[in-house]
Amino acid sequence: MNKNLNKQLKRFLYYFLTSMLIASLAFVFKIKFKILTDPFEYKLQDYMFKLRGPIKDSGNVVIVDIDEKSLNKLGQWPWSRDKVAKIIENLTLAEVAVIGLDIVFAEQDQSSPAKVLKDFGIDNIKLPDYDEMFIYTVMNSPTILGYQFILDDNIPFIEKEDLNIPLIVIEKGNIEWNYVLNKAVGTVLNYKQLQNSAYSSGFINNVPDESGIVRSVPLVIKYDDRYFPSLSLDMLIASSGLDKIFINYDNYGMQSVRIGELEIPTDRHGNLMVNFRGPRNTFKYYSAIDIYDGDFDRDLFKDKVILIGTTAAGLFDLRAIPYDSVFPGVEIHANIIDNILIGDFLNLPIWIDGFNVSSLYIIAFLVMLFIIYFPLYLKPLSIISLLFLTFYLNYYLLFEHGIVSDLFMPILLIIVSSIIFIFIDFFVEVRKKHIIKKKFASKVSKEVMDDLLLNVESDHFSVKEKEVTIFFSDVRNFTSISESMPDPITLIEFMNEYMDPMTEIIIEQKGTVDKFIGDAIMAYWNAPWDIDNHADRAVHAALNQLYKLKELNEKISIDPRYQNTVKMCEEKGIPILDIGVGINTGDVIVGEMGSSKRSDYTIIGNAVNLGSRLESLCKFYGSKCNISNYTKEQLNDSYIYMYLDTVTVKGQNNAVEIWQVIDFDKPDNNEKLYSVSREKLDSELKGHSQAIDMYKNGNFKVALERFQILNQNENKINKNIYDIYIQRCERYIENPPVNFDGVFKHTTKG
Repeated sequence: MNKNLNKQLKRFLYYFLTSMLIASLAFVFKIKFKILTDPFEYKLQDYMFKLRGPIKDSGNVVIVDIDEKSLNKLGQWPWSRDKVAKIIENLTLAEVAVIGLDIVFAEQDQSSPAKVLKDFGIDNIKLPDYDEMFIYTVMNSPTILGYQFILDDNIPFIEKEDLNIPLIVIEKGNIEWNYVLNKAVGTVLNYKQLQNSAYSSGFINNVPDESGIVRSVPLVIKYDDRYFPSLSLDMLIASSGLDKIFINYDNYGMQSVRIGELEIPTDRHGNLMVNFRGPRNTFKYYSAIDIYDGDFDRDLFKDKVILIGTTAAGLFDLRAIPYDSVFPGVEIHANIIDNILIGDFLNLPIWIDGFNVSSLYIIAFLVMLFIIYFPLYLKPLSIISLLFLTFYLNYYLLFEHGIVSDLFMPILLIIVSSIIFIFIDFFVEVRKKHIIKKKFASKVSKEVMDDLLLNVESDHFSVKEKEVTIFFSDVRNFTSISESMPDPITLIEFMNEYMDPMTEIIIEQKGTVDKFIGDAIMAYWNAPWDIDNHADRAVHAALNQLYKLKELNEKISIDPRYQNTVKMCEEKGIPILDIGVGINTGDVIVGEMGSSKRSDYTIIGNAVNLGSRLESLCKFYGSKCNISNYTKEQLNDSYIYMYLDTVTVKGQNNAVEIWQVIDFDKPDNNEKLYSVSREKLDSELKGHSQAIDMYKNGNFKVALERFQILNQNENKINKNIYDIYIQRCERYIENPPVNFDGVFKHTTKG
């Protein structure tokens, strides 16, 4: 049990370490090839946004749209400043909370009447100055101007201008990490008089990622060693009446921006991941011309955050977001403001990197368990379930808790590790099959084994009645041999020296080794597969084993491990290795037998018992290989036989003839199992046959004389058989039997 437990622990440890290695490689791949994995990560996040669908905004953000309708009525852009001023004035009269301009007025209004006359040198006529009107309106309204930062230092002729924003920025935490924040190299500001007239202003940069999609936007940008807020952030700061913000750092960069009691999470670069409410037009739009004409319900605008921007295609303020490839830039600002107002943020918390790494190792471990230990029918279901669970967990964290975690690498890991473990499992199963095949090959021939493996669906393993040839062999004097061994290990080595070649001989003859019973071997032919001439093959195996014993005895006699055994055998005058073989042919029950938890393919029946008795009677008759008349009748090859007896063995009533197979009957047989010449052997066998005939006919006196003559031969082929018949004849002469049929009844097994 401990050995089995150790194997299981080793197997588990092997697979566990493999899963950890796969997870580590996935982690390294994620770090080293981030440029490859990020686009897929973004696509999966986009898909989750689409799967979630649009959600309701707070209703506090309104967009005033410079749309096609407005351009048709008020003319092409840019409009004269008096028109923009009127729009802002009407919004101010509606008591809005704050107005943000997603527009940069970089130049003065060239259409202003005062400007036109001045260009012609006319100074004495007082005409309206649209720029002054616009500046006055901005100064007397809750308007936050927009401007742009130049972030690419490869742009030529960058104009650097001073930028004054009435905002106090306080840095807290590990401020040495502020070098990772977004940095600007220049500005595109409103013209100077307008820029200086506004209460405040914020940058309107929407920076797409490598895939060209806006998923996050900078909340603050560093310029000339100062920090400046985005338009969205500055509008909220202004509407709250505060004049300072706090920038918080952790050990990786920027962590958050705090306005009063409101904490806005950012990534390490100061970007806010936008939790988009939906595709284009999710927020309420009003046409600028309607505001200009005063054709709107002022109550709907009271205390609202107003953004003025454009959706007109010709003005090129369109972006791509997860929901939409053509999305107005002004609505991105609306989403940012709405996220902050509701507090519905997407966040990369400080612990998310640890979570992402840990999830890789957990996933690899789970895949290992599913693939290696789950039944075949559960493996696909478990992997699909794990994919779904991983996706759902990511979706749940994203939209229920605003936590952005990795999804692509876990999904990729599930797929790749599943494939890897399936291959590992496949090769392990192949190895198991190889081991099973190897073990099976120790019981049957390679041809039979291959045939069975190719026909695993056949009925050859089902229980049925079939004619087989049964083989039993047993080592003589095994008790004395085992006692002469110095230790059990040496005894096992000795038996292996014997069992290995004996088993190989059986398998070479296409036999099936049923079991090893101590020093005995049980085998059979013609099951589970049909074997031609199965009786001959069994006899061939027996004779080949007897030949092999000569070689083994020579090898063992010079092996220093077995010197005690060799000496003991020499003292007793017996061979080191000697065996007796019993062979019988008959119908048996063959198939898988045993319990529901443990079974074996084997044979049972009277024919099996008779085969065992024939082997036991080798000791009684002094023979090496006994076969029944049932086997002899099926033999096609030529052998040298000696009739031994007609008997009923213990446990059976039917009489059976016992024949000793002495050797192959080959005229050119230079190597042989008998010690006399063939002429003398044939002469002895002829005399033996005549004596047996006299015995069977009840002529016991003549038979006795002949057996006595045969017994006087010093090189007789069988040293026991004549003594047996001499004793019987003497007994029958003294006590003549009634109705003698020549059948001797054995009352013991051997």
